[in-house]
Amino acid sequence: MSTRVNPIRLFVTHAWQENDDYLRVFEYLEASGNFYYVNTSRPQSKRPIDKESEREDLRRQIAPCEVVVALASMYRAAPDLIAFELAFAKSADRPVIVMEQFGGRDAVPKAIAELADEIVPWNERNLIDALKRQARHEETTRWDTIEFKLD
Repeated sequence: MSTRVNPIRLFVTHAWQENDDYLRVFEYLEASGNFYYVNTSRPQSKRPIDKESEREDLRRQIAPCEVVVALASMYRAAPDLIAFELAFAKSADRPVIVMEQFGGRDAVPKAIAELADEIVPWNERNLIDALKRQARHEETTRWDTIEFKLD
């Protein structure tokens, strides 16, 4: 079945804002040109007033997804909220891919590393391969071609 007909549904962790790392995930996915997805996360929606309605809204966003992409940088900004998103994802049997901090050398926080099915660096190819592996159990067999001249 074509991925155009059946795109991967993904949720990217957020704290009710589209920060640089959140937007960067979609830049990487769009740069691929042949990866099709549906984003179920809605950080731009109005943040609910109380904690329970906030959690219910997040549950509605995560429920239809096939895979959750967690941003290590977002965890540092809102640990309780991201911990809830990942805990719900795991309880709903959704795989979690953790993106390392962009441009940083900091380790992924232990709290989210323990919930991760896979931890990937900021690389378009690694991200897409991880999404295919975790959401659809598809192995990608990519080979790098190196050209060189013998003198």
